[in-house]
Amino acid sequence: MQRKVSVLWGEKKVVLRQTPRAVTPFGGLSAFIEFLKQIGFPERVRQDFPFCLSSPNAIPAGETFTAFLIAVVAGARRFAHSSMLRADRALHALLGMKRFPTDGTIRNLFKRFTQGMVVRMYEPLWAWQVERLPQRAEGYSLDLDSTVFERYGQQEGAKKGYNPRKHGRASHHPLLAVLGEAYFILHGWLRSGNTTAGRGAVEFLQEALAKLPNLAWIRGVRADAGFFDQELLEYLEGQRLPYIVVARLTRWLKQEAARVQEWRALDAIYAVGEFRLKLWGWKCERRFVVVREQLQEAKGSLGKKLFEVPGYTFRVFVTNRADLPEEIWRDYNQRACIEQRIEELKSDLAADDFCLQQFYATEAAFLSILMLFNLLAEFQRATGMTGYRQPASLRVQVFLCGAILGRAGHRTVLHLSSAWGGLETRNPLFDKLLQYGIPTSRKLEFQPPATG
Repeated sequence: MQRKVSVLWGEKKVVLRQTPRAVTPFGGLSAFIEFLKQIGFPERVRQDFPFCLSSPNAIPAGETFTAFLIAVVAGARRFAHSSMLRADRALHALLGMKRFPTDGTIRNLFKRFTQGMVVRMYEPLWAWQVERLPQRAEGYSLDLDSTVFERYGQQEGAKKGYNPRKHGRASHHPLLAVLGEAYFILHGWLRSGNTTAGRGAVEFLQEALAKLPNLAWIRGVRADAGFFDQELLEYLEGQRLPYIVVARLTRWLKQEAARVQEWRALDAIYAVGEFRLKLWGWKCERRFVVVREQLQEAKGSLGKKLFEVPGYTFRVFVTNRADLPEEIWRDYNQRACIEQRIEELKSDLAADDFCLQQFYATEAAFLSILMLFNLLAEFQRATGMTGYRQPASLRVQVFLCGAILGRAGHRTVLHLSSAWGGLETRNPLFDKLLQYGIPTSRKLEFQPPATG
């Protein structure tokens, strides 16, 4: 059976024929699947999954969970999109799955999660991921931020709150802690949409820091004005953690910034100054660093305008560090990486699109994608890739590769298309994976939370 079609540019004809051979566009996922096998992903998921399916016809829960992650890596943005892999027998052979779950099976898996199950599964999985983080002599920067996930329909926890894109739209308001230099999401909370950015920040930070072997892993904490709160600053000082937090420009702070007399010019546009101030309700005075920027016609300015000082914008940071003001400013500017990570979670891994009516089912899917993000970052470290690549770039440059499933004797063979780079361009990745040494440093034993 065949038919002919005309080429778009020209007069030639192309013959279309059907083939019974299993073909996949995701032959490059073989490298990522080999990585998952290398780090013991199947055994770990099987061990930490909080429930088992009793039906003899049920697909094992660990396989369904893995199918969801692979679908997200392949580009799925809804649970229904996972169906695009159901007919991909070549990919099933790579995964070792006899049956690939339907989108309904994946939904039902997450619908089983309760609050206790979320903790029992994801806390030890995060400890397992932290074990393999390379230790950094100078420590990691811990960046805090929140984002908005718009929701439609009647979803638990979806409330009206701050939503810069669609005012009045119900949403969830996740909170994230990211180790900037490692491209690693240390902790995440899914919260209702009517919470403020810094609500529960101290408790959230306590849980995040508890995931690390010790506080020496943190070189400093950075956060925007949503986290400008006496309770959080006091906690960081009590833990002796350096911090840089953008100050919320209240009337009193604006007045103090306008009163700064000593400015040190960094160039023709920027100047820095500082002052010390004890705000109402604070137990002590703190150091504030001010960056003044001269307004330019051809460029937008990030700071706020003060009526008392026309022609300039100002950015104010509160910090317990003794570095020069310009060093404080430059260090904080590196925090922009967390906004990039959040954008990748949304655009590349669709973290804001997998939503179920039950709150803890949605949270389980959300945490799965955070864990997947960390796995993709570790995959890059394990394969020795130079420079960080976004998940979408990995998908296009590595995972997409036409391949045909075949056999050689009793062996299953996957033929990677040389037109897509084939095996030749991916061999260095496999070679690095074979040499990848799983860290043998002190293990992090998960301690289940005390129940009262």
